[in-house]
Amino acid sequence: MSFQAQEQQKTALKGAFVLTVAALITKVLSAFYRIPYQNISGDIGFYIYQQVYPLYGIVLALSTYGYPVAISKLIAENKQKQFEMHIVRLSFYFLTFVGFISFCFLYFGASFLATMMGDHQLTLLIRTVSFSFLLLPFTSTLRGYFQGKNNMLPTAVSQVAEQTVRVAAILTFSYVLLMSGSTVYEAGAGAMFGSLLGGFAALFVLIAYWLRQKHVSIRTNISFSSKETKRVLFFLAIQGMTICLANMVLIFIQFVDSLSLLSLLQAEGLGNEAKMLKGIYDRGQPLIQLGTVVATSFSLALVPALSSDQIRSNELLIREKIHLTLRIAFVVGLGASVGLVCLIKPTNIMLFKDASGMVELTILSCSILFTSLTLTLIAILQGLGYVLFPVLAVFVGIVMKWMLNMWLVPHWQTVGAAFATLLTYVGMTLLQYAFLYRKMKNPFISKSIIVHTVFSAFMMAVFLIGYLWITNQLFSFWQHERLFSAVQAVLGVFLGGIVYIIIIMKKGIFLENELTVIPFGYYFKKYIVRKADTK
Repeated sequence: MSFQAQEQQKTALKGAFVLTVAALITKVLSAFYRIPYQNISGDIGFYIYQQVYPLYGIVLALSTYGYPVAISKLIAENKQKQFEMHIVRLSFYFLTFVGFISFCFLYFGASFLATMMGDHQLTLLIRTVSFSFLLLPFTSTLRGYFQGKNNMLPTAVSQVAEQTVRVAAILTFSYVLLMSGSTVYEAGAGAMFGSLLGGFAALFVLIAYWLRQKHVSIRTNISFSSKETKRVLFFLAIQGMTICLANMVLIFIQFVDSLSLLSLLQAEGLGNEAKMLKGIYDRGQPLIQLGTVVATSFSLALVPALSSDQIRSNELLIREKIHLTLRIAFVVGLGASVGLVCLIKPTNIMLFKDASGMVELTILSCSILFTSLTLTLIAILQGLGYVLFPVLAVFVGIVMKWMLNMWLVPHWQTVGAAFATLLTYVGMTLLQYAFLYRKMKNPFISKSIIVHTVFSAFMMAVFLIGYLWITNQLFSFWQHERLFSAVQAVLGVFLGGIVYIIIIMKKGIFLENELTVIPFGYYFKKYIVRKADTK
């Protein structure tokens, strides 16, 4: 490999690392703020926000993961510098059309969509979030341009700024509105307006970076031929949408619940109680998101390397990278699921004030393993160039979730919805793993790895059950239940994590040299037993 090629690869990997760190920060912020929001607005207020959140999640994914990636590819692959600004202009025009149509659909169809969700009072919130789509062409085009020039910093800073301003505005507006006597629906609309302010913060950052550039103007007298213009627009429509759809799997599954769960509960004669049950059920969303972020932050750190020319030309190296990536997702995902299942009661009380919805949250906690594997498999398949199959898997998952809701919710209410979510993620994981196995002819997670990991998780569960029993007996006199639960949950995560990691290392699930490429893996090398590859 030439020196120039090596430098380009280093720059690309450095850029991928910057975006990964930014994505990790924004995802943690996006999951964490919902906890104080639920504490401020209560379960019904939380239900109101969660019903409409998937709509904002869609525009966030479009402007962060979908279209910027497609635009950056067009700019990076463009060999003639004079055409760059024409690509930027075409992208902006195309996304202006997409954003305006989406805005009109949501704003003028808000009443219809709210009725579909089973609550016409959500109309104001839907109309508020519709304005976010008008920012889509600005943020997506600028992010795509900078990423195409291998400058990932503007995108990363804008993402962090967007989430920071958004979270602060949501919590401030909701608290002030509720304290001033506004309804929970008005507080929800205020929270959605806070999300809009986050979008403006991102745009402000991107414009600031744009203005810092010298001799760059969007005006150009050079244009593509009609054939080339059609190619660019087709690429944006197909490539941007496929990337988006595959990465919005968690949002889509949540959106199915928004459209169907409340109506199904009301059909069972629950009335206003249905809103409370939906709000309690929605407690599982930030738990799933936080657990998945922890699991995928380790596994997805290795995925960008799959698309590098050096690795793509070496099939053995590809197999090794995929094997390690899936092993990390399985080990961390299983540990997060089992740990949260064991600690669900103190965690629930610590975060949401009471222990309501224990059964639903226990089932949803099991989903973390499969959401981690699903998202990791999507990233692997996209890295290998299979961009359409993950979209098919997501579509199958949406249909599966809808059908399971229709079947299970009338019998078991929100417990049925939780089972539907778990089974959907299991189905998507198996479907994508089967496709990857068929293409690569390799069982990437061996039976011995599964057995050793399950044993490690079982031992952690035994330890945590004993830990909970002992602490409950020793500190039964503690009057402040929420404070005690917080100490119990946090200490349990720490101690259970240590037990799990030590057993995992002693079982030789990771090689010593593999730990050097895993984030923070260096610190666990002293516990390693397996020095050579004995998979």
